[in-house]
Amino acid sequence: MKKQSLYAVVGFFFLTTGSASAQFSRPISVGAGAGTAINLTDLGNVEPKFAFYGELDYLITPYISVGLHGEKGTLAGSGYESDFKNRYFAGNINGKLRLGQFLASTDNYSYYTLEANTFSRILSNVYVGAGAGLVKNRIARRLSPAYSQAIINQGGEFADKLGEIHFVLPLNVGLDIPFGRTLYGPQWAINVNYQHTLTFNDNLDGVINKNNDQYGLISVGVKYALFNRK
Repeated sequence: MKKQSLYAVVGFFFLTTGSASAQFSRPISVGAGAGTAINLTDLGNVEPKFAFYGELDYLITPYISVGLHGEKGTLAGSGYESDFKNRYFAGNINGKLRLGQFLASTDNYSYYTLEANTFSRILSNVYVGAGAGLVKNRIARRLSPAYSQAIINQGGEFADKLGEIHFVLPLNVGLDIPFGRTLYGPQWAINVNYQHTLTFNDNLDGVINKNNDQYGLISVGVKYALFNRK
């Protein structure tokens, strides 16, 4: 009897240890984090600024998710004795696909977490993603006469609407690092992510020129898993 109890304790230890590095088996997760926003706009001297976000994800499998993402931050740039700041709000719906969908047995996820080595479990949490959303601008700009004339000479113009809402396409690449031991697998995860956001109207800085504006967000956050998968 004592031997059986010992085997049970040892088995439970390896179960919780093995799943500590695996992706969530729970169907829903909430997360929040912060990082640095970097603009790619007409004023080329980039000034990295603070941004933060919150998100909600539903995991179709342990490695495919769809979710909602909201963020608030500041984009800033300068050059030619001119500068701008855009205290923006953004939101999107997105999907993410993790390498584990191709490396792991998603039909027998618990077995995979026991059998896979540490490197495979980490690699399985690398993901790419894409989505669609909106950004709300709050632009303040200061343009020198020489720079304004140069933009006009190039065929550009200056936006009248400095607080408009427009469509964006966010692209993501990142890594989830789950941790925490429970009977149903890990419940927490550290998230490292780079989001590159494409726009379609060249107005993140109030200057409308030849190329559409873009921006990036480098972030670190925490996720918490909810409920148990049936």
